[in-house]
Amino acid sequence: MTSPIEAIRLPDPYPYYATLTAERPFAYDETVGAWVASDAAAVTAALHAGALRVRPPAEPVPAGIVGTAAGEVFGSLVRMTDGDLQRRLKGVVVEALGRADTTAAAALAARLTRASLAASPDPRFEELMFGVPARVVAGLCGLDAGADEEAARLIGDFVQCIPASATAAQQQAAARAAAGLKELMGPRLAAAEAGDGLLHDLVRAAQRADWPDTAALLANAVGFLSQTYDATAGLIGNVLVALARGEAVPPGDDGLAQLAREVVRHDAPIQNTRRFAAEPFRHGDAEVAPGQTVLLLLAAANRDPAANPDPHAFRPGRAEPAVFTFGAAAHRCPGEDLAVAIAAAVAAELLGSGWDPATLPARPDYRPSPNARIPHL
Repeated sequence: MTSPIEAIRLPDPYPYYATLTAERPFAYDETVGAWVASDAAAVTAALHAGALRVRPPAEPVPAGIVGTAAGEVFGSLVRMTDGDLQRRLKGVVVEALGRADTTAAAALAARLTRASLAASPDPRFEELMFGVPARVVAGLCGLDAGADEEAARLIGDFVQCIPASATAAQQQAAARAAAGLKELMGPRLAAAEAGDGLLHDLVRAAQRADWPDTAALLANAVGFLSQTYDATAGLIGNVLVALARGEAVPPGDDGLAQLAREVVRHDAPIQNTRRFAAEPFRHGDAEVAPGQTVLLLLAAANRDPAANPDPHAFRPGRAEPAVFTFGAAAHRCPGEDLAVAIAAAVAAELLGSGWDPATLPARPDYRPSPNARIPHL
């Protein structure tokens, strides 16, 4: 029997999600030990609920990384914290990412993709999906040749501490990686006011907000990389799978960007997220007690017919689609435009090189993950 977590790895999880949305839009699931929100109304309510937090109130930082560099970074990430200070720091981070130069990001992604294709007769999809986006963001942060590759390697180790399933070995590797990332990015952040790029924008936004905590800024500079990692890898992979299925690129200079935005909705790279009840939360006739968990099926809500007409049709250029993949409210991820620009640039370079999408399986296998849908290519 499929569970809401196991569905991520199905060749086509969307009939299962559709059944949940129609029959059990908000219900307790014994297999995952959590309430599951699957329709757009339940997911929206949970994303906006002040009673639900992004971390268990009793464990704001995973116990295995408390007191380590990974714990220090994790505990300051705006995506992993709540409260007034989080909202203030989130404003700083959102302002900085809002100024990110997506044209420069796309150009850098294209250059790195061309270099990867030139180095191998066959596309190295692992590098294109994970390495290129991480190196692009590292480059926007001022990490130049060599340092960007080191940052990409380290962030791959760091993100392993984020899932609740992280092992002790993964947490130890994440601690070492966080220390290395702080060493790489700390000097760039300290000098950022006089430069340009993403860290410059972060520092200037902090100054305008009168934000004094440099350590929290450094943690969220690392967060730029960590938020890019699995999410953009999944987006690139799922864009390529859409092309392998025969989806057409819309005409125009932004055709691949339009296609990527529909992939964000139609085959979400991040399929779910969790919330933890600090206070009672009621939705309809159901009440979530403090201490219980809510699993939000973002991918199911994207395909809710109450939110998007004809939701199972792949239709780039939809007028004002309802998209839950990047969240909402205080924890909405502000990196959508950057992720789309990178994914579109990688796909454009692949197609321009003569790569044939038909060489990929239209129904690939997917990597083990509690929330990310990332194909093996």
